[in-house]
Amino acid sequence: MTIDPGHSSPSVQTLPALPFDSWKDTLATLHMWTQVIGKVRLELCPLVNHWWNVPLYVTVRGLTTSPMPYGDRTIEVCFDFIEHKLLIDSCEGEHCELALRAQSVAEFYQSFMAALSGLGVAVKIWTTPCEIPDPIPFEKDNVHSSYDAESAHQFWRLLAWVDSVFKEFRAPFLGKVSPVHFFWGSFDLAVTRFSGRRAPDRPGADSITREAYSHEVSSAGFWPGGGDIKGPAFYSYASPEPAGYAEQRALRASAFYHPQMKEFLLMYDDVRSADSPKAALMEFLQSTYDAAANLGKWDRKALER
Repeated sequence: MTIDPGHSSPSVQTLPALPFDSWKDTLATLHMWTQVIGKVRLELCPLVNHWWNVPLYVTVRGLTTSPMPYGDRTIEVCFDFIEHKLLIDSCEGEHCELALRAQSVAEFYQSFMAALSGLGVAVKIWTTPCEIPDPIPFEKDNVHSSYDAESAHQFWRLLAWVDSVFKEFRAPFLGKVSPVHFFWGSFDLAVTRFSGRRAPDRPGADSITREAYSHEVSSAGFWPGGGDIKGPAFYSYASPEPAGYAEQRALRASAFYHPQMKEFLLMYDDVRSADSPKAALMEFLQSTYDAAANLGKWDRKALER
């Protein structure tokens, strides 16, 4: 057994700092890289309710597509943020590695698609990024080209910690609940509970939104920040939002309701500096869910352990 003393688990040491400005260029590039991989998963995997066929999943080394069907084969694509490689594997033992390094989105896209072709996987994707302003098609994007390996590693370490806390929060819910999954469009890790009731129609909503919010939800997640949110943050929201939800108070005094986003937010640095980061995050998750479920009149006796 080989032990790498340079990388310890965040469960046994201080959670990593992740100032937005310190890695925003790497974040923007990595966001596009995950979209390239995610769009292959979208193309190969059958539709699952609420687009659960498209996210990535946290692993002990990074992020994975999980196995994807391709004819009578399966393939899997993984980001390794320890050795900084992109790994492509098939069920027949075929294996390909690409280095994660400073390179443009266009170069990454071309190298990845060539690697898939070399494994006999022919897949065509829509190359325009989703859920960002002024998207540049992957094959033309020479703007985003940063990759700081240490920042990517720290981000993954944080995702791994959040993933474990979200899974513990998810566990006692007996109703329909999503996996803990990483959405590459919005670049966030999320877990969603469902009341069991259909949501009211959203007039004018696009097909993506209609499918995502076809049923009542209380959803929480972690996001590295952007726009007027100048740092990583945890969020929680209800959809549809019940009357009085915005006036509720989360147990964590530092949490606040963002009226434009219609979400409760708790900044990561407030969690990181708490006496017990896990307890601080669990308080936020539970109190915002309580508000959504109580005000939305969910059947909590039937839905909770």
